[in-house]
Amino acid sequence: MSETTLYRKYRPTKWSEIVGQDSVVTALRGYLASKQIAQAYLFTGPHGTGKTSLARIFARELGCEDHDLAEIDGASNNGVDEIRELREAVGVLPFSSKYKIYIIDEVHMLSKPAFNALLKTLEEPPSHVIFILATTELNKMPETVVSRCQVLTFSRPDPEMLKKVIRSVVKNEGYKIDEKSAHLIALLGEGSYRDTLGLLQRVMVSSTDKELILTEVEKITGAPKRELVKDFVRAILVNDSNRALILIETLGRSGTDMKVLLKLILEELRRGIFASFSPDLLGSDYLAVDKDELIFYQELANGDEAKVLPAILKEFLIAYEQLDSAYLPTLPLELAVTNIARQRTENK
Repeated sequence: MSETTLYRKYRPTKWSEIVGQDSVVTALRGYLASKQIAQAYLFTGPHGTGKTSLARIFARELGCEDHDLAEIDGASNNGVDEIRELREAVGVLPFSSKYKIYIIDEVHMLSKPAFNALLKTLEEPPSHVIFILATTELNKMPETVVSRCQVLTFSRPDPEMLKKVIRSVVKNEGYKIDEKSAHLIALLGEGSYRDTLGLLQRVMVSSTDKELILTEVEKITGAPKRELVKDFVRAILVNDSNRALILIETLGRSGTDMKVLLKLILEELRRGIFASFSPDLLGSDYLAVDKDELIFYQELANGDEAKVLPAILKEFLIAYEQLDSAYLPTLPLELAVTNIARQRTENK
C-alpha cells in the first residue's frame, strides 16, 4: 500500500466526517441555509487540515456534479497562460449543474502575471461560476485577490484530536495501538491529518501482528527511545552539557532523525512548564498523560531548576527553526546546549 492509501480511504466526504473545523463547517452550512453564496472563497490554513476535502463537500452541497467541478494545482499550473485558459473556460455554461466550481489548490504559488489574470475574473465572474481557492500561506496572497474572497481559516488539530483519528482508523483497520504509540504518531504528524495518517500507514505496513507498540513506532519514525529524551532533558536541567552533547552524538550516529528528536525535546519541556505553572493542563481534559509520565513532569516542575525551563525551551525552539538550513544535522542542537550552559554559568 502507498502512504496515501489511508488518507484517501478516510478522506471526509460529508459534513459529519469533518474533524476539528467546526467554525468553518458552521459558516459554510450557514451560507447554504441563507442562500448567500459568494462567488469566491479562500480557504487558508496548515497543510493536511482538510481544505480541499471540505471544498469538494461544499461543491457537492451546492449541487455541482463531477463534470462541472474542476480541481487545479496552483503549484504546477502557475503561469499566466494556464489562467488565461481558465478565464476562457469559465464563460462556458455548466453541463448539468447550477454552478461550475473551480478549486485551485496552493493558489499562492501562482505567478504575479497569473494572479493579475485571475483577478480580472474574480472582479466580474459569470454568475454560474464559483471559485474556491486554497492556500497554506496567506501572507503570499495579493491583498487585491484576498479582498474579493470570503476568507475561511482552518485550524491546526492538536495531538489529542489527532489521537482520536488514529484510534478510530486503527480500530476500523483491525489493529490495536497503545496510548504512547498513538501520542508519538500524533506529535510527529505536526498538526496535519494527512501526515499523521501517512506515518500511521508506515507503522501498520511494518507490523506483523497488528499490535502497534512504541518500539515499532520509534523504529519506523526514527524517534529515539523516550528514556534517552528524558535523560537529555535531565542533563540540560542540571547543566551537564557534557552528558547532553554525548547523547546528541550517540543519537546522531545511530541514525536518529534530529528533527524528530527536537520535537520530542520541545514536547517534554513544554509539558514540564505546564506542570510547573498550570498543572491542570496535564489532566485528562487537556494533555492526558499516564502515571509514569506525570511523575517525570512533576520532577521537572518541582526541581530547583524549574525556573529556567522557559529559557531552555526558547533555545531549542531557535534550534528547531535553524535545523533545515544547518550544515550538520546535530549542529543546532549542539549550539543550543552550549548557549544554555554559557547562560547558566554567567547567571550564577
